[in-house]
Amino acid sequence: MEELDSSELGTLEYWENRYKEEITNFANHGDSGEVWFGEDIVDRILAWFFKNVDKDLSVVDVGCGNGHILIELAREGYSNLTGLDYSPKAIDLAKAVAEKQGLQIKYFVNNVLEGLENTYDIIHDKGTYDAISLNEDSKKNRHKYIKSIETSLKDNGYFIITSCNWTQHELTDQFKDIFILHTTVQTPQFKFGGKLGSVVSICIFRKKPNM
Repeated sequence: MEELDSSELGTLEYWENRYKEEITNFANHGDSGEVWFGEDIVDRILAWFFKNVDKDLSVVDVGCGNGHILIELAREGYSNLTGLDYSPKAIDLAKAVAEKQGLQIKYFVNNVLEGLENTYDIIHDKGTYDAISLNEDSKKNRHKYIKSIETSLKDNGYFIITSCNWTQHELTDQFKDIFILHTTVQTPQFKFGGKLGSVVSICIFRKKPNM
């Protein structure tokens, strides 16, 4: 498996600057910011949640950004929601958006590479593993990330990851020592050279028994 080239998307400085702009836009225009991967992908993730996840289970969004996924879950009655991001500006924005809508969501500044403080029934990641894969210490930090997720996911919990950098097979291979692929969420496909592929992969994993 080839490593990805490093990018500014893998740096805290990039995200702090990005969310600083989005905080200003939200204050001036009420725009909560970009929906990463697009509304269609978010709708597919949410549809899986609504069908498979009880509303009282603990859900954490790792690298929550503006909190869009958690906002949508809260609107549907999910009550035990936590958002984590290593960007303080992202957390400031997410808190402001939730407060404006009168929604009860817990938000904390947290770097997943340094571990999560609690355990959760559901761990969700849309793009954070991608960003980690684009920093200069990608391989080492991916191992830290996987260990952190393993430690913080309850034994019967689900780990939901959405990626545009890694395919389903690559994700399954990278997490195979600790997690079993439970299912995938179908995403729009394209055909090239006679083979079908997806631009975005959504995988749901569970811990291997006795881990």
